[in-house]
Amino acid sequence: MLYGPSGGDSSQPSARTVTGTPAQVVPPTANARFDYQIGGPYRPAAAVRAVSRDRAAEPARGLYNICYVNAFQAQPDELPWWRANHPDLLLKDAAGRPVIDKDWDEVLLDTSTADKRERLAAIVGRWIKGCAASGFQAVEPDNLDSYDRSQGLLRQSDNAAFARLLAHRSHAAGLAIGQKNTAEMLDRRAAIGFDFAVAEECGRYDECGAYAKAYRDRVFVIEYRDADFAKSCRLWGDRLSIVRRDVDVTSKGAAGYRFADC
Repeated sequence: MLYGPSGGDSSQPSARTVTGTPAQVVPPTANARFDYQIGGPYRPAAAVRAVSRDRAAEPARGLYNICYVNAFQAQPDELPWWRANHPDLLLKDAAGRPVIDKDWDEVLLDTSTADKRERLAAIVGRWIKGCAASGFQAVEPDNLDSYDRSQGLLRQSDNAAFARLLAHRSHAAGLAIGQKNTAEMLDRRAAIGFDFAVAEECGRYDECGAYAKAYRDRVFVIEYRDADFAKSCRLWGDRLSIVRRDVDVTSKGAAGYRFADC
């Protein structure tokens, strides 16, 4: 990876010590045609104006680019790096076993103390700076809701505090930052510093209106089922950026690839 964990360094300055004048932060335009490419980049359709890609990918030239960062959990292929360099930043239960998001086989990162949040922010902050250096305009830190899978070891306030550190670093790097899912944290958006939202399946769970109100329609919606996509387009297609993708978010040409917009 261009900016994988090996680029992280716990000796990097904490969010409280970032200095200098940040570049201009540019939020996305509401209802921009959008493609969600976090599973692999490909040439966007001509009408697309915004795209989200993994931090290891190159941004799409001439478009508004959002950098996907798994900020609250460890990618399976990156777990050996975490274990070798920062094992205490992996969340463990009382028996010392890692707490895992079983849907994606990802170990949760431990945001439970201020010290750990600062150290995690130094590592993830390095990735965010890498996004800016590559030419992205924004970042979406994923798994904000990891506390829901933490077996009660993390609180919503822990992740909100960590997200606030990431927002500070994103803005210092000149990047807008998006709230990824977690509608129950919409009331914390201003305190954290989020600029827009990336909402998966908000049509399915009747949450699109809450995101639209909170972010003045600066919301990128991804639906994974035809009925939910049709519903979201019917209710919100004239206000929000909505796409239908396959759940694995595969690259164009791969088996199972799905893409449509309203």
